Order: sequence, then C-alpha cells, then structure tokens
Amino acid sequence: MTHKSIFCKTLRLIIALGILSISSLAFSQPNAKTVQKGGNKLTSSGYWIHDKVQEIPGLKTGPFVRLANGNILTVEGNKSCISKDEGKTWIERPIFADTARFDIRIERALIRTRDGVIVLAFANDKEKANWNWQNDIADSPGATIPTYAVRSLDDGKTWQEPQKLHDEWTGANRDIIETRNGNIVISSMMMRHNPGHHTVVTYTSKTNGLNWTRSNIIDLGGVGHHSGVTEATIEQLRDGRLWMLMRTNWGVFWEAYSENEGLNWKNFKPTKISASSAPGLLQRLKSGRLVLVWNRANPEGKNEYTLSGGDGISSEVAHSNHRGELSVMFSDDDGKNWSKPVVIAKVTDQSKVKNIAYPRVFEANPGELWITTTYASFGGYLSVRLYEKDFLNN
Repeated sequence: MTHKSIFCKTLRLIIALGILSISSLAFSQPNAKTVQKGGNKLTSSGYWIHDKVQEIPGLKTGPFVRLANGNILTVEGNKSCISKDEGKTWIERPIFADTARFDIRIERALIRTRDGVIVLAFANDKEKANWNWQNDIADSPGATIPTYAVRSLDDGKTWQEPQKLHDEWTGANRDIIETRNGNIVISSMMMRHNPGHHTVVTYTSKTNGLNWTRSNIIDLGGVGHHSGVTEATIEQLRDGRLWMLMRTNWGVFWEAYSENEGLNWKNFKPTKISASSAPGLLQRLKSGRLVLVWNRANPEGKNEYTLSGGDGISSEVAHSNHRGELSVMFSDDDGKNWSKPVVIAKVTDQSKVKNIAYPRVFEANPGELWITTTYASFGGYLSVRLYEKDFLNN
C-alpha cells in the first residue's frame, strides 16, 4: 500500500470518529530526499540504494577536490564551482577568458596537487568534428575531439591558457593521479583508424602540469565505434608501479603496468574482475586500501546478461553492456585480493534513467566516500555517501 493510500484511509477514519478536524492534519511529500518504498530505499531519482548508503540530494556530478581552506571545488560546464558548505551551495567562476573557443566535455578529470596546483583534463566539444561512422569501412575518417589540460594556481579563481595534448577523437579523459614523486598522470584515449577502434594513452607532467610527455599508445585492436580498450582508471601501487584497469568488450577489465610514472606501459593482460563494457574507478583511500567502483558484467546472482555488438559496427565481439547495478569492493593488498563485491545502487522501474554508470569517487573525509555518476539527463544521476568501514566485512 502506498503512503498516499495509507494517509487517505487514516484520514477517513479520523473524520468518522470526530477525533480531529481536517485542518489540524499536516502531510508532506518527500522532496529530493531518500524515501522508503515497499521495503526498498529509493533515491529522489528512483534508484534503489543499499541500506548503508545515503543520498546526497542536489550534489553536483563532480569530480571534486578539497581546497587548502577546506572548501570543495568541482567543474560544471565551463565554470569552476566552489562550495563552502560541503556541496550544498556553489560560487561559480569562468575557466576561460574566451568561452566561445571551449566547451568542456562531461567526461573530465580533476586533481589538486600537494603543491596546490589544480589541473583539469578535458576534451573540447567545440572542436568536435567529422564524426561520420561508415559501416562499410568500419570507420569514421578524420574524426576529432581534441584533449586539453588547463591549470589554476589560485584554487580555481583564475585559470591559465589551456594546453592541447592531442587532436584525435577522445572518447573520455577518465582519471588523473599524483604519484608519490609529485608527478601528474592523466588517463586519456585516442581513436585509431582503418578500421576504427579506440586506444588508451596517458600523459605525465613532472612540472605540476606546466608541460606534458605522452606515453606509448596501448592499442589492442578492435573493429567498431565502441571497440578496443577505453576509459582507463589508474592508481599507484605500494611498490611504486602504476596500475591501470581498462574498459573492454571482453567481459573483464584488462590491466597494464608502468614502472616509470606512466611514461611507458606494459604487461597487457586480462584481470579476473568481471566487468561490463563500462568504466570503473580505482582509488587509493586515506586508510591505504584500494576501492573499485564499477559495473559487473552480469546482474548480481545471475550468470548471464543479454549481449550486444559483434557485428563490426559497435564492436567485433558480442559483449555485456550491463549498467543496471553499481558495485563496490575494497582491497588491502593492492588488488591481489578483494572484499566481496556489494551492489550499492541499481536501476528500478521508478528510475528516471535506465543506467547507472561512469562513477566518480571523492573521499570527502577519511573513510567517507561520495560516489556520483557522470550523466545527469533528467536529473537521473546518482549522488550518495557511504562509509568505508561499513563494507569491509562482506
């Protein structure tokens, strides 16, 4: 029985008994808050969330960084947004002097270094050109969305002139980290042609984002506009190596390692982590643990999911695009072993959009994780809080 029907039945009973007048009653519908429905915990966008997960209503989609004075900064559109009240309200400032030249694509990466430099990596939708996928040649010749890096030296108040990193079509700039040596590494992509497919590349700066060096291009082949390796997440291991997890159409994440701060990558091979054709987010927490947030290949409790692709148009192999559940797990030993995956959110019939993917993770305070998803169409993105300690004994 719904809240509304329960209320109406109760109201009729009260009137019949003459206990209270109608004017003395007050009933308020939930507004942008998590509600309980039929034993399920639903967000304001209609997603089911785990009992130990809390919605953060109205939060921007991120990514987020903590400033020196404790404020939080994110990017939305072509503006840097600063909050003094943990994401409740925001002050906006322009990033570009000439906005007509740039349009920051929503798949962006953001970091504040230990030296206080903020670096944003993004693809420029203003220069998006020549996308014309042709099935007969399995390619889109000359397609471009250039990738840039731009930095701020005053905590997002002003920004320097953006630096172009490459012209090629960039599916997404997915991740950015600072190594223990103080180098910045960006995870990006480049489309290759004849036939069309995607590859992963990183950029390393040893000068706080002043200049950049490109890595070798990780090209594992593919045929199709969503084929190849894509949308990689990266993190530094305790032994100093960088570890990369790449989205694939092959049922699991593929991995690569760098022993020189992202300048070269090698040891490409599949992991044992079941993964949909969707990106994950790997992050080192204050506790020293690694956390991974991602979409598994199959819904929890099932061994299969309807496959798509395999026709050489989207991809050369049939694959899972399961994006109906978002899972989380933790590792104490740099990814050798993981806690049991836990579904923290999933699509329901009430969801405003039918996928929940492209996660971002922000450790707002030690052990307090804000998890958001990228796309905000119809207000359907996820914005929740969970605590690391609640998910370690699964």
